[in-house]
Amino acid sequence: MLPANITLRPATPADAAEIAQFSRDLIETGLGWTWTRARVERNIRSAATVAIVACEGGRLVAFAIMYFGDEHGHLNLLAVRPDRQRAGIGRHLVDWLEESALVAGIGTIRLELRATNRAARRFYEHLGFSEIARVAAYYAGVEDAVRMSREIRRAPQGPVPDVRALLKW
Repeated sequence: MLPANITLRPATPADAAEIAQFSRDLIETGLGWTWTRARVERNIRSAATVAIVACEGGRLVAFAIMYFGDEHGHLNLLAVRPDRQRAGIGRHLVDWLEESALVAGIGTIRLELRATNRAARRFYEHLGFSEIARVAAYYAGVEDAVRMSREIRRAPQGPVPDVRALLKW
């Protein structure tokens, strides 16, 4: 359950600078800085991308950005302030994005993470993601990535109708 004092909302361009700083400090440490304010803002404004933030009393404590393709979503970034980790916020961000992806007809979510980030890997494995590949020197040519994926399509509830019968006039 999401802590009562945390609210989720779509990110706005006004959030871009703070999200970019999160990315620099919590995700891209030691790799340079590619998710700048301008790049984050472009993603927030893009119709193909969903960006959400978690706030506590108006203070941004977490965010996630996911690209929606035709058949799969790609979780580009997700970060939770260290002092708010393990409170279920990251899971709720992923759940929110998953529901949005299902509505959009997407059946799979993919992501990459640093091969050395064991905590993130455990987090995603706990959510049902599985390793599908390792990519050498993926991050700035200096660090390998683990590529993970999770099927999110849900089985239909109840009996599946006979399409042939439905098509008969």
